[in-house]
Amino acid sequence: MKKIVILDGYTTNPGDLSWEWMNEYGEVTVYDRTSPDETVERCKNANIIVSNKTVLSKEILQQVTDLEFVELLSTGYNIVDHAYLKERGIPVCNIPSYSTMAVAQMTFALILEICNKVGRHSRLVSEGKWSECKDFCFWDSPLVELNGKTIGIIGFGKIGQAVADIADKFGMKVIAYAPRRSDQSNRKNFEWVELDELLSKADVVTLHCPLTAETEGMVNYDFISKMKTDSILINTSRGPVVDDRALANALNSNYLMGAGLDVITKEPPEADNPLLTAKNCFITPHISWAAFETRERLMSICKENFRQYFNSTPVNVVNK
Repeated sequence: MKKIVILDGYTTNPGDLSWEWMNEYGEVTVYDRTSPDETVERCKNANIIVSNKTVLSKEILQQVTDLEFVELLSTGYNIVDHAYLKERGIPVCNIPSYSTMAVAQMTFALILEICNKVGRHSRLVSEGKWSECKDFCFWDSPLVELNGKTIGIIGFGKIGQAVADIADKFGMKVIAYAPRRSDQSNRKNFEWVELDELLSKADVVTLHCPLTAETEGMVNYDFISKMKTDSILINTSRGPVVDDRALANALNSNYLMGAGLDVITKEPPEADNPLLTAKNCFITPHISWAAFETRERLMSICKENFRQYFNSTPVNVVNK
């Protein structure tokens, strides 16, 4: 019987889904969380490791001598040394395209919060400010209409394209940059541009690129200096794409209108992260993927990955 260990099951399944389906494939041990110093001990006898964010370095994997398969509970796969496992002939499978619409939804939730300030005005109403007002309405800071504005999308895979679809419905002009350009001739209000042009024209810059050696720290002082003043930065991709200090300084100097972030460089953040106290910075705790329906879809793809692996036809293999 295969020994299966789930290293960090809580975020994917805090109790509203089920791991029971996995029992047909072996003896399953589920841990809510696994610290770095617990990883080897919990994995050393495993045939199958299931992980979301628990790092599986070469040094750790070398000690897991009976390993046959690694299943990730995420689209990204930088937490595992997949190249080393390829050398050992061990497939690593991920969960692609499960959160496309959820991330696009969060992207616009952040944009709309910055533009409409729903949370702020709701709080002011609860504090009695509307009751004290002499007029039928009030606002205490400028509001922004998206119609006619330009959104610049960096990375134009499935999520970037879903964001473009929504932006079009808001009447926004869509420009995009990606290292490889796909055919988007069906889009009426769309233009491919180079990165510097995107930064100089976009009222909203939204990041939908993977974390690579090229994109890590991409949003730095130089990048931000090329953005329009009073523009908005959104990051729902990977935290390390943004230099936290550079963005915080831009916000505190009022160079940018605001930033909306669902990810930051270190998660959870350290107490002294400058973005936690930056002006007009709206941070959600990496929840764009966390809706029940989204996690249910993730689990369904995970089930299919297991089924196909045990059928000797693995799918979604990232280290072929």
